[in-house]
Amino acid sequence: MTPEEHNKYVAWSHLAYGGLMSLFALVMMGMLIGFARSVPDGPPPAALLLMALFIGGIYSLMTIPSFVAGYGLLKHRSWARTAAIIGGVVGLSNFPIGTAVCAYTFWFLFSEPGKAIFEKRNYMLPPGRQSWAYDVQKNQAETTYTPPPTPPDWR
Repeated sequence: MTPEEHNKYVAWSHLAYGGLMSLFALVMMGMLIGFARSVPDGPPPAALLLMALFIGGIYSLMTIPSFVAGYGLLKHRSWARTAAIIGGVVGLSNFPIGTAVCAYTFWFLFSEPGKAIFEKRNYMLPPGRQSWAYDVQKNQAETTYTPPPTPPDWR
């Protein structure tokens, strides 16, 4: 596969991981809220609602870096490599899917083709002239040396 295809697959794996973890968070929140309604002698519903919001907040904080990394990688942003590394580190603790996304991200982004995709803009020269020989001939008459004026005598 080409580096561009690997970049696309890393981006989609981050987006899929973020979507799956968001779906898991919604299911967990729904289960807690459903548990609060179904058990009459259980914990107070406000406590379960607070716990559901806490779980949703934690999972959303853990999936935001993956969504940002997926977007940046798909759009070839300059900050996408850093965001993908952060998203991989955050997802590392969620075995097995997050660990697989992290391993694939690190394998690709720390390889030479992965580095070249995001660092190639730093090595590109600005657009230059079409012919250097033409410019040398054109500017040859303008490059005559004229000595600077002598400074005034202050004595």
